[in-house]
Amino acid sequence: MSVIRERTAPPSRLRRPATGTAGPPHRRRPGEPRGLWPYVLIAPAVGGMLYLLLYPLLRAVLISLQDFRLRQLIMGDAEFVGLRNYRTLLSDPRFWEVVRRTFLFMAVNVVLIMVIATLVALMTERLGRFGRTTVLSALVLAWAMPVVAATTVFQWLFHSEFGIVNRLLTEAGFTSFDRYPWFAHGTAAFSILVLLIVWQSVPFAAITVYSALTTVPAELYESARLDGASGSRIFRSVTFPVLRPIFLLVFSLEVIWTFKAFVQIWVMTRGGPGDATTILPVYAVQSALAGQRYDLGSAASMVTVVLMSGVLVLYFRQMLRQEDES
Repeated sequence: MSVIRERTAPPSRLRRPATGTAGPPHRRRPGEPRGLWPYVLIAPAVGGMLYLLLYPLLRAVLISLQDFRLRQLIMGDAEFVGLRNYRTLLSDPRFWEVVRRTFLFMAVNVVLIMVIATLVALMTERLGRFGRTTVLSALVLAWAMPVVAATTVFQWLFHSEFGIVNRLLTEAGFTSFDRYPWFAHGTAAFSILVLLIVWQSVPFAAITVYSALTTVPAELYESARLDGASGSRIFRSVTFPVLRPIFLLVFSLEVIWTFKAFVQIWVMTRGGPGDATTILPVYAVQSALAGQRYDLGSAASMVTVVLMSGVLVLYFRQMLRQEDES
């Protein structure tokens, strides 16, 4: 009986794949360049973003350094004057009064927004499913209302003759509010604008804080309660440290929102009565339109950007310092 022995061919003699058969896919090694194709794909989006955001800023900086009025707007022969517009702006006592009012407006709005939004978020977290859905739906609807529409509604609410606020106050026994002209008094108009800004801003801040609250581990709350911590102590020692980055983000966005609250003021009071509701964005538009001083308006806009950036930088430094200490 013959024995048939099978021998395995050596590796060099193994059968190779036929011509045209796809080999294993090429895998990029770590550190190997990706090529230019990804950058080509994102180039249109980056270019469009830079054009829409960076070009207006650079154009405003250029106009603020020129003698740019109605004639220069039409003829295009603006003269370069350096920092003359900024010296004119900074030597105007009305400008510094507007700066003080802007920071007051920002501080009042941001504090109220953060406090009310945090309380609403904490309340929503403790509600049942139906109550939580109702509150979140109401917040989304209020947030989705257009700015001009909401401003118009507030105008009618506080109308001197047809406003429902005056009618309710009069029926409640406050007869001095019969036909009370809210927008003819600086403090009243300022308060109405604060109420409007807070009403429009709280939904976004509350929804953001509530979403962050759902990520806090329940074990931390249980440990704090076992240690006998009160509700306020739990918020200071557990909730706020965990949500510090979210509070930082919301605070920064609300500072930017209140600094650029132009539409509400312009539609409702146009900065009046007098200058009671004039903040820096309104002052910039007034300077540009009233005397056709587009150069001063651009200079005021640049000062607004610098001041807003300074506030955010100081706040970021303070928050980062607190994180390093903790």
